[in-house]
Amino acid sequence: MADAGDSTVVLTAGKAELTIDPRDGGRLTSLRIGGLELLRQGPHYGAFPMVPWCGRMGLGQFRNGGQVHQMPINAAPHAIHGTGRDTAWRVLSVTESSATLSFDLADPWPYRGRVTQLIELTPDSVALTMRVEAAADSFPAQVGWHPWFLRNLGSGNDIQLDFAPAWQEERGSDYLPTGQRIAPEPGPWDDCFAMPTGTDVTLTWPHALELKIASPAHWVVIFDQQHEAACVEPQSGPPNGLNTHPRPVTPTDPLELSTTWTWRSLT
Repeated sequence: MADAGDSTVVLTAGKAELTIDPRDGGRLTSLRIGGLELLRQGPHYGAFPMVPWCGRMGLGQFRNGGQVHQMPINAAPHAIHGTGRDTAWRVLSVTESSATLSFDLADPWPYRGRVTQLIELTPDSVALTMRVEAAADSFPAQVGWHPWFLRNLGSGNDIQLDFAPAWQEERGSDYLPTGQRIAPEPGPWDDCFAMPTGTDVTLTWPHALELKIASPAHWVVIFDQQHEAACVEPQSGPPNGLNTHPRPVTPTDPLELSTTWTWRSLT
């Protein structure tokens, strides 16, 4: 276990080991189950929190009341995945199997506030909870997670995804939802799906491991267009949601969301 002063934090529970890099956007850089690595390695991968928005924000702009705010364009012509992944987080507390991190919202985000993330590891699960609080002025926000799961764990069989969304958000040529609901289409995907009763996706690496992703989040983005990895991203709103499905955060009404990943061996 690492303490709060270290650059990385390592949590352990049974045969599970989780590594967190607070200075790299509060990112989970490794999740090993019995020595088996589940996350794609590298500075842009692992599993990172998306906050204060998720996915693409159209032209990097969002409206709050009568004001239009411009965020830096980092996925031209859009802004993508929030500012939290590019921010150093503070470690507030660490135990053998849990850690709490936070950072203060600051430029280029135009509103002051605080984001806190609680990470709890057990021998067969990890629970992530993120909370966004407003310091004074209210603002729209989203939270979510962007894990890069390895497509193959060395068992000879690629990952399989099983989920039953109510609908798929039609994706326009600009990669933003058009506002039309369509029947779920076969992959590969870079698409947003609605699960009104909560995110429920099962990832199976045949003959190796099964992992279930659950969350109260009504939206999940699936991205599996890379050879190396597949992403299952529970989030509190759809892409461009600050404009189409704004959820106000006020000093008395924070935004909080959780997700739990539960696994079992198939060997």
